Amino acid sequence: MALPRSFRPFWVASTLGWVALSTTTLGIDVLVISSLGADEVEVGVVRAAQFLPYLLVGLLAGALVDRWRRRPTLVVTHLGRGLVLLLLAALWWVDALTVGGVVALLLVGGTFAVFAAAAEQSILPDLVPRSSLVDANARLGQSATVAQTAGPPVGGALVAAAGVSSALVLGAVARVVAALLLSRLPVHEAPVAPAARRAIGGEIVSGLRFIYGHRTLAPLAVSTHVWFLANSLALTVLGLFVLRDLDLSAAGYGLVLAAAGVGGFVGALLAPAVGRLRGEGDVMIASRLLCALAWAAVALTPDVGPAATVAVLCATQLLYGFALGVEDPNEMGYWQARTPRALLGRVNASRRSANRSVAVVGALAGGVLASVLDLRVALGVVALVFLAATLVLALSPVRGARVGDPDPGL
Repeated sequence: MALPRSFRPFWVASTLGWVALSTTTLGIDVLVISSLGADEVEVGVVRAAQFLPYLLVGLLAGALVDRWRRRPTLVVTHLGRGLVLLLLAALWWVDALTVGGVVALLLVGGTFAVFAAAAEQSILPDLVPRSSLVDANARLGQSATVAQTAGPPVGGALVAAAGVSSALVLGAVARVVAALLLSRLPVHEAPVAPAARRAIGGEIVSGLRFIYGHRTLAPLAVSTHVWFLANSLALTVLGLFVLRDLDLSAAGYGLVLAAAGVGGFVGALLAPAVGRLRGEGDVMIASRLLCALAWAAVALTPDVGPAATVAVLCATQLLYGFALGVEDPNEMGYWQARTPRALLGRVNASRRSANRSVAVVGALAGGVLASVLDLRVALGVVALVFLAATLVLALSPVRGARVGDPDPGL
């Protein structure tokens, strides 16, 4: 389906944002685990710091974004996140960076990310018609997975050739270019009239009431919270498992992360057609089941030499990425189609705040699990939590739900 020209700069900027995220995720993992020598609990704290701002300011951010113009919000937040990455690199260059310093800067960058996430998902319905939301989200998912595929190997190669700070600098440059593109985004936005505003607390409550009172969005939200718990556990344990237990290189770790991007690209290509064929609700359920299977396979990865082990891990992450690529456009399109425009900022930020708050718990729990359990056992726990997220959705009215159905309402 053809998408409007106004969508293109947003699409490119989103892609650059994913390039920044994918390269810097690897860079920060290598920096903290290999260069700063953080222990398992410290790794969990660093991971949690990236999500904690959603708990602290997420609900407020959603209410404010519903009052603000979204384009300038996106520009400022991209620039802010780029500055955080440059500060991390600068502190590393002068040998002044500590694990505590990484945590502090990630908290600042995460605060910018909270506002960016609320604005990014809320502006999309202003750029494309409702009938094109799944296709637009699929296009965003495709470019995101290309970035996720290319980013980790590029980041790993940069770390090997020019040091860990080079991946952070690349991410900062990508953020700045994205901000420039978004500053010229052709979209007309009318801010909420002051007379239409209520007290900020009342606006926050109205967003929460809409989410958790809705017949299909409520179970979808709860299932996604559980999914984020599982995903945060998984990503915290994965870095330790690959870099320490299996003793693979940063380049090998980059290939493993890139495999998820390849799977995600294929999944995103198929997402609109699969959603139309099977229905968005059933696609979400099947995708979450695939996540559980993929992480069970990670737990069973044999240590049979670097090349073969990387190949097995890449296969598991290919399946995981495919599940994400198929699900995300269908899930995002369903949320956006079911949410009134006036509530988009609050709904997007509220559910993201809950998701990332759960991710804080998952990151900390992942660090603790990794310190007290065999890492393969910890990965088995991850697979069970993914399965729980699947069951919440499968036993709800989301089964069989479609974007085009009448809104089941509250």
